[in-house]
Amino acid sequence: MTSAPDADWRLVAVLVILVVVAASTSRLAGLDVDRDQVTAATRAVVQLAVVALVIAAVMESLWWSVAFVGLMFAVATATSQRRIGAPVSQFLWVGLAVAAGAAPVIVLCLGSGVVPLTGAGVIPIAGIVIGGAMTASTLTGRRAFDELRAHPGAYEAALSLGFSSAHAAALVIQPTAREALTPGLDQTRTVGLVTLPGAFVGVLLGGGTALQAGAAQVLVLIGLLAAQAITGAALLRLIATAKVVRRDLHAIFPR
Repeated sequence: MTSAPDADWRLVAVLVILVVVAASTSRLAGLDVDRDQVTAATRAVVQLAVVALVIAAVMESLWWSVAFVGLMFAVATATSQRRIGAPVSQFLWVGLAVAAGAAPVIVLCLGSGVVPLTGAGVIPIAGIVIGGAMTASTLTGRRAFDELRAHPGAYEAALSLGFSSAHAAALVIQPTAREALTPGLDQTRTVGLVTLPGAFVGVLLGGGTALQAGAAQVLVLIGLLAAQAITGAALLRLIATAKVVRRDLHAIFPR
């Protein structure tokens, strides 16, 4: 027996109430995201319902599970590429940054035997790590491009002093790069004190012990630290060398 919520009318009622509260609060506060919240909630319900059925099927086969991980990676890359405003032609470069962070962590977790090489082991750990790498890519890219847009003079000054375009861009985007890693650092620092993240709660709801839940969560959090650091560093390099450039910056970068 597990402690997971039952998918019955009570769950439906609670979800509807929560969406109404979120949308109503946003409307009254003038935040102008109430429609987005309703749309996001609706999509989440539909997507998770479909994904739950798909995962239940693919987890029976390791190869189908690996294929599903490939789909998650493609969606994560496309999402990050779109969020940072890079053209579709740079999809592979963004994917390289995401893979650079996610792949080593996933391989280490599975190759060491810490996470079983089964569908039930591969999909959860891969999904969490790829999602974290996606977030790091998006935050790193958005902040880096905003810095280039806000400080074109610093970039031009570095060029006038004889720096290469890549070096000049790095001087502009490097100082604030760490901010993309701050959410992950804060989550790791405060785990167990402020929040009980998904892996911990998931193991408990699945009937695991508190010790097993803690072990799973520590693995996830530290894995995310590594994945996000590598992805952030890789994307910064790709941006500095103009492999990834936001559409609105082509007129001023690179030079």
